[in-house]
Formats: sequence, structure tokens, C-alpha cells
Amino acid sequence: MQQKDSFRHKGLRNRLVQELMQKRIVDRHVLEAIGKVPRHLFLESSFINFAYQDKAFPIGAGQTISQPYTVALQSQLLEVEPGEKVLEVGTGSGYQAAVLIEMGVKLFSIERQSELYQRSTRLLRELGYQGRFFLGDGYEGLEAQAPFDKIIVTAGAPFIPRKLLTQIKIGGIMVIPLGDKKQVLTRITRLDDDEFEQEQIEECAFVPMLNGIV
Repeated sequence: MQQKDSFRHKGLRNRLVQELMQKRIVDRHVLEAIGKVPRHLFLESSFINFAYQDKAFPIGAGQTISQPYTVALQSQLLEVEPGEKVLEVGTGSGYQAAVLIEMGVKLFSIERQSELYQRSTRLLRELGYQGRFFLGDGYEGLEAQAPFDKIIVTAGAPFIPRKLLTQIKIGGIMVIPLGDKKQVLTRITRLDDDEFEQEQIEECAFVPMLNGIV
């Protein structure tokens, strides 16, 4: 598959970055990554002309690609440093994964939908994004690869998955949309073995986080 990333696409990304800066995205590493990742290649062809609007779009299997602001905000809240181990729960389209890899993290990503897993991992490899991708249940995390410096959850969880909490390093951060029908983007910091600090950021809307593999 030939991937095209034209000067026009790059210009649209630059405009998107300016828009995100006006929406209080200030982390320059996040902005630089958003400016580099060809979001249009992660969308179905019918949406390509709208790829750099700050909107979510369907990607099949009942899932969506998050709007760029949401991707940028979650990435900013993670406070990642190059070389950190990051677990992403919900590979989805692969766009959030690409942004984190551009930021220099060692990415481990888990996806429960086999259709999306196959599509996104193939695309990420074609685009040269190196990470470790797994088909599995996000509620279980990746215990064999833990602990992680940071964890990002890209689906709305009705409760905090206990197994994910145990896979964060002490001092590490998890960013997760919490709630059932309405969610609040929440940042959780692990203070020690049994103590966690919770910070509510803002209301958000994600597809639900589900159990099992399909």
C-alpha cells in the first residue's frame, strides 16, 4: 500500500497544531508529534478530506478515532519522557500509538478487537512506527511486561481496573476516562504500593471499555 503525505497534508497539520495551542495544549513534544503523524492515513478513505479537523470519526468495529484535542490532552497529561515504558489500552486506529512513539516512548499497546488489531498494527509497521502490539483484554493489562512508567486508556471505563493500578510504577501516572454513560478524564498517580492520587480533569466521551477478545 502506497502512503501519500503531501505538502497540503503537512500544511493542514500545522494549522491543527495552531488550533490545539489555542485549546491549552502547551507541551511542545505533544505538538511536534501531532505535527508529524499523518492522521489522514489512519482514517477510512471517505473521511480523508476531514482528517485534520478537530473531530472524532468512525474507524469500523464500532470504534472511533479520537479527536486530535483528546489525543493531545491525554498525551500531555501523561507527562512522558523519551525512553519511558508506556502501556496503551486500546490500540484502535493506531493514531494515539503513533503520537506516543513520535514522542520517543517504548510503547506496549493492547487491543481486544482482532479486526482493528490486525489493521492498525499493519499500518503502523508500514509507516515505520516501532512498538509492541498485543491482542488481549485491556482490563488485564500486560502483567508480563509490567511495571510501566505510564498507562493511557483510550476507552471509557466504568471503574478503575485494579490490575492496571498494580502495573504502574511508583511515581507513575495513568490517564483514564472514568464513567459509564458520561466520563471524566482522570489522572491517577501511584504514590506508593497502596496509595494513589486521583485528579479529575474534564468531561469527555469515549466508546466503552469492554472485556474479552473479539
